[in-house]
Amino acid sequence: MEAKSLRTWPQIPLYLQIVIALVLAIVAGIGLGAGQPSPEGITLSNNLAVPCNLILKALRALATPLILLAVLHTFLTTNIPHRSSRRLAILLLTNTMVAILIGLLVANILQPGAWSGNLITPMGSSQVAGKPLDPWGLLQDMVPSSVLQPMVDNNVLQLIFVALIFGVVFRALKAEQIAKEQLDYTGLERAIGVLLEAIVRILGWVIALIPIAVFGIVAKTIAQEGFTPFKTLGAFVIAVLIALSLQAVYYLVRVQLDSWVKPSYFLREGSDALLTAFSTSSSTVTMPVTFRVLIEKIGLRESSASLGAIVGTNFNNDGTALYEAMAALFISQVLGLHLSLPQQFIVVITSIFASVGAAGIPNAGLVTMTLVFTSVNLPTQYIALLITVDWFLDRCRTAINVMGDMTVSAILDGKERQDLE
Repeated sequence: MEAKSLRTWPQIPLYLQIVIALVLAIVAGIGLGAGQPSPEGITLSNNLAVPCNLILKALRALATPLILLAVLHTFLTTNIPHRSSRRLAILLLTNTMVAILIGLLVANILQPGAWSGNLITPMGSSQVAGKPLDPWGLLQDMVPSSVLQPMVDNNVLQLIFVALIFGVVFRALKAEQIAKEQLDYTGLERAIGVLLEAIVRILGWVIALIPIAVFGIVAKTIAQEGFTPFKTLGAFVIAVLIALSLQAVYYLVRVQLDSWVKPSYFLREGSDALLTAFSTSSSTVTMPVTFRVLIEKIGLRESSASLGAIVGTNFNNDGTALYEAMAALFISQVLGLHLSLPQQFIVVITSIFASVGAAGIPNAGLVTMTLVFTSVNLPTQYIALLITVDWFLDRCRTAINVMGDMTVSAILDGKERQDLE
């Protein structure tokens, strides 16, 4: 019977595994003291949190190569018609910037991390750093003394700089070789693709262990601190849902003003893609559904649909960027820290690139979030607080990501309906 149960467990959807782990952790936490643990209960609950420590270390280790390879792969493989590239780039950047600013605005106004006062970290660390950042110093720090230094030091700004430089150069070399009918670039493109696939596969193994991490950290938190931390976490969930809703309203306004599609028609005919995104928590898996909906149901031209659905899947991850920016502010509030405007600006920049690295991969936001935290000197072990709700918020932000792709397609199609290609 036990062997059969072990074989059945991997077949259960991840979100359901996490829910089961939450229920068991609540029972275990209450049994270990529910805020008033004995010395033995403290020792046992600390041991239960060890898997969470290990999983967070693995996520930090995967974050740097994931971002680097994802950016390089995107530069090499994304085909954007030259006549549409500038307009598309401005549109994608504008949407992402609006999403992040909405997230920061909601987090600064509602202050979800301060609703129940400052909390003790579930990982037992007291090392935090919230010193103000010098913009000119940051500019000088962007250029590493070694190409490999950002990989070793997890320096986010230097990593972004290196990824952008190599991405632009690789893209230019590929274009030159295509013009000369040479294929030397294909080896590099395949190598980067294989390395990225390997990182994603390892990430899948780590993500599969998240229910164990959830069980350990929730059981420890309830045993040692009771249920107070989860009241604050509930405030964070509400704040994120409000911010995502505001981003959805922004999309509908853009659709109304800049395309021929009516917002009500846009929502009704695009519901299949949005529901698929919510159920799968992957914009990549949803992409074929999004593409079909845009052409067959909404009635956009194929060129507009492909740019929004296919290119947007790699670049347009507004929900993820919004969430990661809000997460950084939330944890800083939980710790009683204040992120200065320069620090919040760094959060904006790193969230943009982190959202590209997390494109289409379920739960990858947990990985790239480590870079966002590192960029403003927040200890990454506090991400453990967010693991318990990420399975739900990941679905919500994926739906917003896909809605953003659909919005881009509708805007690119123009204000007047044209004949289908």
